[in-house]
Amino acid sequence: TGIPLKLLLQEVGIKAEAKWVIAEAADAAALNISIPLEKLLDDAILALYQNGERLRPENGYPMRLVLPGWEGILNVKWLRQLRLTNEPAMTRDETSQYTELMPDGTARQFTFIMEAKSLITSPSLGMMLPDNPGTYQISGLAWSGRGKIARVEISADGGETWADAELHSPILDRAFTRFSLPWHWQGDYSVLQSRATDETGYVQPTRDALVQQRGQHGFFHYNAIVSWEITEQGDINHVYGI
Repeated sequence: TGIPLKLLLQEVGIKAEAKWVIAEAADAAALNISIPLEKLLDDAILALYQNGERLRPENGYPMRLVLPGWEGILNVKWLRQLRLTNEPAMTRDETSQYTELMPDGTARQFTFIMEAKSLITSPSLGMMLPDNPGTYQISGLAWSGRGKIARVEISADGGETWADAELHSPILDRAFTRFSLPWHWQGDYSVLQSRATDETGYVQPTRDALVQQRGQHGFFHYNAIVSWEITEQGDINHVYGI
């Protein structure tokens, strides 16, 4: 709960040349990040409360930015100052970090939206299946900064074949969506994966596809398919799928 940034900025007054807002945090890391003014005039809020009580220190007390659908670093906690400018500040946190060197040598900078991702939470790393075949419930979470989740598929053979999972209500815009699918494990080696598609048609990529497109340095924005290996003994490990 908080104040729409649009209202606050209109009260302050916005000069015609302003195109960016520099958000400064009061934490020890001295975070400074450049945000397009257009986003703050859309659906961003200055959050003061959470679940009916004041923000807790670990969540950004006394106030923080909330930019729906955008990556965590832009949702600045412990907010100290907002400055309107006509260009980005090119701070440490948007040059040496959160900038990706692409395979062709160019740099990919100012990427904001959380792209579609899903993750199987059960069974997953740290768990173990009983050492005998049986039917198990695969379940997990999917989300996208572009809108609602439209589909989640499950694979038990490392992406060779896929089956549609059930999406559980509520299915909300730019929010976690729960999914599940019954799965009969025959006691053999398996690799579980989930793949999300959002309402724009964007499909969660494989790790190989993501690395081929964006190189080896894109892990600030990593949303590739996650793979859980299940051994014949029921042990569960994280592995890199294709």
